[in-house]
Amino acid sequence: MKRIIYTLIGLLAFSVSNAQELETLINVALNNNPEIQKFELQYKRVSEKVNEVNTIPNTEFGVGYFVSEPETRTGAQRFKVSAKQMLPWFGTIASRENYVSSLADAKYEDIVIAKRKLMVSVSQSYYNLYANKAKQEILSENIKLLETYETLALTSVEVGKASAVDVLRLQMRQNEMQQLKDVLSQQFLAEQTNLNNLLNRKNDTAVTVVDSLMMPSEDFEINSENLALHPELLKFDKLYQSVEQSELLNQKESSPMIGFGLDYINVSERPDMNFSDNGKDIVMPMVSVSIPIFNKKYKSQTKQNELQQQEIKAKKQERLNTLETLLSKVINERVSARISYETQNKNLKQAKDAEDILIKSYETGTIDFNDVLDIQELQLKFQMNQIESVKTYYVQSTIINYLIQ
Repeated sequence: MKRIIYTLIGLLAFSVSNAQELETLINVALNNNPEIQKFELQYKRVSEKVNEVNTIPNTEFGVGYFVSEPETRTGAQRFKVSAKQMLPWFGTIASRENYVSSLADAKYEDIVIAKRKLMVSVSQSYYNLYANKAKQEILSENIKLLETYETLALTSVEVGKASAVDVLRLQMRQNEMQQLKDVLSQQFLAEQTNLNNLLNRKNDTAVTVVDSLMMPSEDFEINSENLALHPELLKFDKLYQSVEQSELLNQKESSPMIGFGLDYINVSERPDMNFSDNGKDIVMPMVSVSIPIFNKKYKSQTKQNELQQQEIKAKKQERLNTLETLLSKVINERVSARISYETQNKNLKQAKDAEDILIKSYETGTIDFNDVLDIQELQLKFQMNQIESVKTYYVQSTIINYLIQ
């Protein structure tokens, strides 16, 4: 299990600094998350049942006192003590242990699945925080840029080449950006709380994220055949095996039970008589057999097991189809994220060229601050989209790793 976890951690992170920070958060989550602890306790509880089923039926003891003592040739019978032990058919206890162990194996897959899902949740929250922080930084840069334009506008107003309206528009645009930044700041705190809850620690614990994430130069290889080995599907195999063990146990329990016992009867001596067996107690070993003649119950259980196996096969196929659909979807979304990123790169270069043209126009005294606002708005849009594309790429890669690793 540790090998799988560390393999996933390595694949979830594409930069050294990101890998270190994300690995730390994931390890904290795996150690502290209450859901993981819940599944581990369930696994331990089911495993403990092996000791519960590794038993034989209770030994029966009986004591009887003859109120009216029956007379025999050797004397009157006074009281009777008996002991009896029933034993299940050969291999029944081993079958019970195998059945419970198979249930524990299936329950263990819940731990593996929960850990994988937790790693995905922590990674997604981390990338959401990164995107939020990166957008706030972009807004800060754009606010400073608008302040520079505001200074230019004020200078132009003084020389009569711009109006006060242009200055006000620039200021209003700054206010809008500051508002968006403040909103993002609140969203960052909410997402930070979400991540801290996944890590089961105080909500206000500060989370540091990587300063920048680059779009990888190439995508890692995707082996869709590994999907068949996903824990969500392996769990169905384990459940199928548990039903097989259940049927083996059913066959054993439909076999006879053998009992061994011993009766002891206390006999009083006959008075005024002298012979060799006078007052001799009675000891009677016994063997008994319990045969399930009316075994409709076991036949019904066999039929139920057959139906349950068919149901498990259907559920596994249904889940496989769902996972295949999800894998195809996230692969396409990751491709789309790369395409979007490259498009935003081109748009940003063109917007930068347009900005340079505007600055040169200012030198000739022909700057149009409406164009300034338009270009700035486009730049902000492209930058925000680019950050979102990077985040989407990493989030989808995280889901791909969940499915095929």
